[in-house]
Amino acid sequence: MSPWSWFLLQTLCLLPMGAAPRRGAPGAANCELKPQQSELNSFLWTIKRDPPSYFFGTIHVPYTRVWDFIPDNSKEAFLQSSTVYFELDLTDPYTISALTSCQMLPQGKNLQDVLPRDIYCRLKRHLEYVKLMMPLWMTPDQRGKGLYADYLFNAIAGNWERKRPVWVMLMVNSLTEVDIKSRGVPVLDLFLAQEAERLRKQTGAVEKVEEQCHPLNGLNFSQVIFALNQTLLQQESLRAGSLQIPYTTEDLIKHYNCGDLSSIILSHDSSQVPNFINATLPPQERITAQEIDSYLRRELIYKRNERIGKRVKALLEEFPDKGFFFAFGAASQ
Repeated sequence: MSPWSWFLLQTLCLLPMGAAPRRGAPGAANCELKPQQSELNSFLWTIKRDPPSYFFGTIHVPYTRVWDFIPDNSKEAFLQSSTVYFELDLTDPYTISALTSCQMLPQGKNLQDVLPRDIYCRLKRHLEYVKLMMPLWMTPDQRGKGLYADYLFNAIAGNWERKRPVWVMLMVNSLTEVDIKSRGVPVLDLFLAQEAERLRKQTGAVEKVEEQCHPLNGLNFSQVIFALNQTLLQQESLRAGSLQIPYTTEDLIKHYNCGDLSSIILSHDSSQVPNFINATLPPQERITAQEIDSYLRRELIYKRNERIGKRVKALLEEFPDKGFFFAFGAASQ
C-alpha cells in the first residue's frame, strides 16, 4: 500500500464499498470478469461522516473500456455527492494552457538546438514513421467520428520541435498503435469531470499544474537525454520486431477491471513515465536509471501523495456538511 492510501485509511476512517479490490491476489491477471453487480470489484471507499464522502480510484484509459465493470454503488456515490474533486481541473482552459506552456522550451529555442545530433535525427525519423503508420493504426469507428490521422498526429505531436526533451520522451512513449486506437474517447477521469459539469456539481482540484509539471522539468539534462535515448531504443526495437513489451494497455485495463490495485502493471498508469531499469544496461547507465526512478518516485509519488492527502483532509475539516467525491488515479495513490 502506498503512503497516500495509508494516509487516507488512517486519518479519514475509510471503509471499502462493495467487494473489496484484490490486492496482489495470486492469478489476479487471469480473473474471470463477473457481470453480476454484486460480484464486481470496487475502487470506492467511503469516508465516515454525515453526509458521507467518497474516495474513488480512476484509471487513465477510455472510460468505455472500464465503465461496465464499475459497480453501481460507485456510480451512485458519484451522483449523490454535491462536490467532486480531481487531481487537476480538466475542464478549465487554464489547466490545458498551463500544461502546454510548461512543456515548452524557452523562447527562441528548438529541440535541434539542445539535443545531440544523432538523437535528434533518430527522433525525427521515428516521428516520420509514426505519421506514416497512423492512418493504418486508426479504427473504422474513429474515422466514422471524423477523426483523421493528420489531425490526430498534429494534435499530439504537431509542435514537437518546441517541446522540452522530457515531454518529447513522454510523447514518443504514447505514440503507439494501441494508444492511437484509444484516442477520441474521454479517459475515465475526464469523463467524470464532464459528467460533474453536466450535472452542475461543484468541482475542484487538489493540485496546481505546476506541481505536476515542475518535477519532470527538474530532471537534469544528462538524465533526460538518457531517458529519451532509452525510449527511442525501445521504440526502434519494437519496430524491428526484436522486442515485445512486457505489458500492454489491455493488461492494464484487465487488472483494473479485476480489482488488482497493487499490480505492477497497474502502477505504470500512475505517471505514464517508462521504467528504464533493466539488467542489460551497463553499470553506469543502470545507476542513471535508478537515480531517475528514485527521483520520480520521490517527487511524483511520495511528496505528491503527502501533499494531496493534507489538502483532502483540510477540505473535509473546512466543509463538514459537504459530501465530497474525490476521483484520483488508483495506481498513484
